[in-house]
Amino acid sequence: MGQQIHFEIFTRRGSKGGWNLSEVKDDRDEAINFARELLNEGMTGVKVVKETYNDQTGDYLSLKIFEDGHNKLKLKPAQDEAPHALPCFKPDDLYSYHARKTIARLIPEFLARNKVTVTELGHRADLLEKLEATGTLLQHAIQKVAVAQAATCDIAVQQIIKTLYELTSKAFHQVYRDSSKGRFAEVEPGGFAALAGELVGHSDGRYRFDGAITRHLADAKGWDDKVLRLIAILDEAEGDGPAAQLLRSAVDSIIAEILSGSAALHELIGSKEHLGAAVMSLVNLFLGREPDDTEGCAGLVRLTRSFAADRLPDSRCAIASRVTAEFRSVKRLCPESLALEFKALRHIANKVVTGVGKYLSHEDLVAAFTLRSKRLIGHETLGEYLADAATPDEKLDRLLFVEENIIGADNKRQLGTFVLPVVTSAAFEDHFKSSKQPVVARLQRLAALNARVRRSNFPENLRLDIAVLLDRIACEVEARGKLLDSIDTKPASHVDKAAMLLRLFTADTFTEPLLAARARELMLGYLSRPGFLSGYIAQAARSGEDSAGADAVARLMRTLQAIGFTDDTGLKSIAA
Repeated sequence: MGQQIHFEIFTRRGSKGGWNLSEVKDDRDEAINFARELLNEGMTGVKVVKETYNDQTGDYLSLKIFEDGHNKLKLKPAQDEAPHALPCFKPDDLYSYHARKTIARLIPEFLARNKVTVTELGHRADLLEKLEATGTLLQHAIQKVAVAQAATCDIAVQQIIKTLYELTSKAFHQVYRDSSKGRFAEVEPGGFAALAGELVGHSDGRYRFDGAITRHLADAKGWDDKVLRLIAILDEAEGDGPAAQLLRSAVDSIIAEILSGSAALHELIGSKEHLGAAVMSLVNLFLGREPDDTEGCAGLVRLTRSFAADRLPDSRCAIASRVTAEFRSVKRLCPESLALEFKALRHIANKVVTGVGKYLSHEDLVAAFTLRSKRLIGHETLGEYLADAATPDEKLDRLLFVEENIIGADNKRQLGTFVLPVVTSAAFEDHFKSSKQPVVARLQRLAALNARVRRSNFPENLRLDIAVLLDRIACEVEARGKLLDSIDTKPASHVDKAAMLLRLFTADTFTEPLLAARARELMLGYLSRPGFLSGYIAQAARSGEDSAGADAVARLMRTLQAIGFTDDTGLKSIAA
């Protein structure tokens, strides 16, 4: 069984403030030391939670390993480690939404092993008997809920355990009784709409209708077959009457439970090469886009079409929650390569953002992407990514690639702390001052990096600092190579010299602001020389580029505007 472990550091401000995720570490001691540093910096409380990821089930096991702070809330330590549950007072309470979510968290392996949802478990006497027979599994589940409830009230844990045992026993025996009396109808396909019409007015109508669906699904051959049967039941709903609403709600609820389980999702979407491919499959499902390979997944195809028709709101919410949860997880999308990781992240982001709306919150999506971005710019991760870069400029190129694929102002600022040491290093400057490559090639490389920095979303001051550093190096490279001086001293006409500069400009050779400004100033000198325009038109006519002088002038004006000339900077100064 593959497992991955990381440690999440949470902080709290104020004695009644909530916990907020602050950082994620791979090392236990490092995480605890970081939490203590945050406490010294003014946080009211800190805690470290160990998260263990199970590759087979896709679930996390959480365990608090450290907590400290001032003005702690008067809660028992076990509260954070046990799942929260609302109090249940009668057997029917165990069928509520919150109770079913709690049960799904308590016994996920039992549900996955038997390929059932919580709703199905709550209506099948054979599985409840099997759960009772496990002994310790049921006992531990009840104890976890009891500890969680005891932390929020003054009732002793033992008393809550006793009450929950009695409640569970009553619920089990109610299902045993109803099953033996045949209260869960055996319905043939096509008969569920009629059954919904019969039960819609009864106080226990939903309970009995869920029981009939559960009985119909009992012999299904896997999750895909279950989904296919449930969609067939959904197709029976006609109109918006109470019976149709009961049928749609029941089917939607069960499918949502299926899609909330890791084991069911893994079987439905099939085996994928990595998490990125799996998440992309989930996004396509959420958006209602059918899989490329539809063989053996008829249920998934019908589910996708139902999503496209917006028929299952709860189920789509379940998939949306799963997508954001995967982005929040510490598991890499493409473990073999950080470059592929960022490409997958960008590809998924571009696609999933089209589904933002009533089922997927833009704020939740941004928060999830920001958190994943934060985990990808740690020292260890970036150090590994930059380790095999052959040259200093390749390191900068890779860091700018990272910047283009992460979000979050704090993340951009943190990434900038990696960029500055690369640009200011002696190795970076020496690389560009070396004469192994032609001057023009080195300047074009610097100009490309300079342009990417100026387009970036680094904090403004940082962005300007990096751009100026690259521009300074470019100015020194040009001065050593005397590129502009060599053009100016050539025994050629002013038209020819201007044409040389235009070719360099259009080839993106000059960095902004200083080097490009110097080149524009030199160009302006050529443009303002008497006879320049007539000479340019004549040269264009000789080369056959333009049939009329107006065409040559228009093309020249467009080129000059593209490289930064305006009326104010000299277009009006072109000499005839």
